[in-house]
Amino acid sequence: MTYPLTIELGKLVAGTRPEDIPANAVEQVAAAFADTIGVMLAGVDEPAPQLLRKMLNPSGSESMLVTDSGRASAMDAAWINGTAAHALDYDDVAQQGGHASAVLVPAILAEGEALGSSGSDMARAYVVGYEVFSEVASRDADQHHNKGWHPTGIFGAIGAAAACASLRRLNAEQTAMAIALGASQSSGVMSNFGTMTKPFHAGRAAHAGVASARLAALGFTASLDALEHAPGFLHAVSPNGRVDAERILRLKKEWALVERNRLAVKKYPMCYCAHRALDGALDLKAAKKIDASQVAGVKVSISPRNAIILRNHAPVTGLEAKFSMEFAMASTLSVGRAGLNELQDGFVQRQDIQELMQRVKIEEDPRENSERPGYAVHDRVTVTMRDGTVHDSGPIVIARGDPEEPLQQKELWNKFEDCVRASGRKVDADRLFSTLMSLGKLQNLGQVVQGMRA
Repeated sequence: MTYPLTIELGKLVAGTRPEDIPANAVEQVAAAFADTIGVMLAGVDEPAPQLLRKMLNPSGSESMLVTDSGRASAMDAAWINGTAAHALDYDDVAQQGGHASAVLVPAILAEGEALGSSGSDMARAYVVGYEVFSEVASRDADQHHNKGWHPTGIFGAIGAAAACASLRRLNAEQTAMAIALGASQSSGVMSNFGTMTKPFHAGRAAHAGVASARLAALGFTASLDALEHAPGFLHAVSPNGRVDAERILRLKKEWALVERNRLAVKKYPMCYCAHRALDGALDLKAAKKIDASQVAGVKVSISPRNAIILRNHAPVTGLEAKFSMEFAMASTLSVGRAGLNELQDGFVQRQDIQELMQRVKIEEDPRENSERPGYAVHDRVTVTMRDGTVHDSGPIVIARGDPEEPLQQKELWNKFEDCVRASGRKVDADRLFSTLMSLGKLQNLGQVVQGMRA
């Protein structure tokens, strides 16, 4: 008999009480909200959320929009705000793949505001949504990127449905229906990386989560074996069919957020697949005082999967450059940075940057790191100078911001402050950050909404 995964996930979500969430998980949720809202504010003026807002021309008053002073239905707000959260590719990363917070936070903010949810409710919703996201993603032995799927889109809709079902306090069967509905709205292909459509995946998944929970609450039906059925979700998206649909769910005390699939917070607004090499190049630039004009060649060793994801070898826009190892190396070796100011069309198109990108070569290392699926055992950057000198980063296993080398609260604050400054919004960054870092104690979202509007 097939393990009833969809139903059991419904029971897990519906049966989780606020007191089941450990304090260290609530702290992780608060940091995730702060980081996501920071990058969301920084991304509001990007074309993707602005064009989506123009197309939707939303009405309604349930939830705030970050793009302007308007309001919208919770579904449209989740869609637009989620697209803003992922527009800069600066949001955090789940170690099993995908950008969970860029989906969960906008969905929870929008539905939480509509429902008048407390900070404790939102923390619980995030933890169970993240659990479902991680649980479903972990049931395949292979990397979904290798089949062309964007994990944020295909797992995000399911996780957001679970989170919103928690906010609405749906029963176990209704929650399972919501999860199944989310599965039928999963989408997102890697071929759209480096365009406005990638952040659209996150926004669309957030929208799907709100819609799925609301439909389930009204009695809308879906298959209660939608995930595990032979032609169901897990098998449909699997690269090679190596699916484990039979594994029994872990106990609640083993939450993925703090035990198995902790978050990595980005230091750079680029695809996370480039971050280990970025660290290596920046260290070499600082230690060896590298003059980019004297660089003869750069060799970067990464995994085959990451080489596929970093698909843009000659980018000419900031969006394209986010998925380019060549740009990552050219930027860091030239100016010692790869930040928001560098991920602009004008900088990417600079003649010296374009010329240096041509001297960057990627070498694929097929040896996989068992603790970081999809990554090579290590990355490595080797810079050869025109005089024959070779600078070697050595093996790089852990990127800064990884759960094993997490950003400290001061670093989180610095990133948040930079993002608020980049947004051009007159927001009291200090007050908003402090409010978000105390998320679990908030009685309602009023302080957060007011802080984002100030």
